[in-house]
Amino acid sequence: MPMLLTIDDPGDPRLADYREVRERDMIGRRGVFIAEGVVVLEKLIAAGRHPIRSVLVAEKRAATLASLFAGLDDDTCVYVAGQAVMDAVVGFPIHRGVLAAGTRAEPDLASLLADLPERALVVGLVGIANHDNMGGLFRNAAAFGADAVVLDASCCDPLYRKAIRVSVGAALTTPFARGGAGADLVAALEKAGFSIVALSPAGGATLADLKPAKRTAVLFGAEGPGLPVAVLSRTCTVRIEMAGGFDSLNVATASGIVLHRVAAMERLAEDP
Repeated sequence: MPMLLTIDDPGDPRLADYREVRERDMIGRRGVFIAEGVVVLEKLIAAGRHPIRSVLVAEKRAATLASLFAGLDDDTCVYVAGQAVMDAVVGFPIHRGVLAAGTRAEPDLASLLADLPERALVVGLVGIANHDNMGGLFRNAAAFGADAVVLDASCCDPLYRKAIRVSVGAALTTPFARGGAGADLVAALEKAGFSIVALSPAGGATLADLKPAKRTAVLFGAEGPGLPVAVLSRTCTVRIEMAGGFDSLNVATASGIVLHRVAAMERLAEDP
């Protein structure tokens, strides 16, 4: 069980990871990320994918979280501060009262794909720049049993604090890795034996026609520009049929529809 350490001074250097959270979010944290809230901390601890540097908790929350802290390594520092001290450190009123600092631990793309099971579902993201969408995509990937998420170099950070929060911690539990451009993701997935489906309003097949393969990767692009031509030209393109005169869905919503369909087809394939 980690020892709880009381902090009375907002200037205490041990809290450097938590200082001015919003400003630090903007400029980057050099390998460190911040997880916010009890549910997210539970996912971070349970997944064990990223080392936890420390936890900062409001004094009024500490006693109720003893069982959660028991899941931490004994040498993890748990700092306890009064609400005013915690707010001063963070730079704004932190109503959830629970923060954790983690160290990023991400595999390279080839290693991630090589370690996936023989039957696998991968979500591929190209050009996703909105953290709300990124969090929603990871949440859906986890909800429908995706084995991993792969991102091109232009995607925003899944471990940005808001993306983690919107994902309800799924960004901390679902394995992910980055590649280069979208075409590089396609090449890596092909090499790993994946059948690749690309979502597009102009897709050549409908979602009803989709028959998942043993190894399937489903690619999603940014709202507006969508997936690049270099990706669409090398993949099976699929569209979600919508009412006449409308061809746009939020990308996170689209992913939920498609992944639900794939998961349902997977269950049918597994039934004797």
